[in-house]
Amino acid sequence: MITVVWDTWLKPGTEEEGLRLTRQVWSDMQSFDGFISHRILIDEDAPGHIMALARWRSRSDADAVREKYKDSETIRRLTPLLARPRDRWIMREDQAGQGGA
Repeated sequence: MITVVWDTWLKPGTEEEGLRLTRQVWSDMQSFDGFISHRILIDEDAPGHIMALARWRSRSDADAVREKYKDSETIRRLTPLLARPRDRWIMREDQAGQGGA
């Protein structure tokens, strides 16, 4: 299992629509094979800063869906609202580090 982290910065004044479209992206992801779950985090100090953490069965699943979805209507509507291109990181959990601080 992997976690894909999407870092989104919206232009000032587009926060409400950008969040709505971000929610739509992740609602759509639920219909794709390999998608497990997601969380959307909104920066308390910068409401135009959104991070989405999505769990996928594998990197190949996440990459395949990214390729299929990149030209979707939702992405076409979200892209002009971005202050800069979204960053994407592929992460795996450190299983050896489980259990305590």
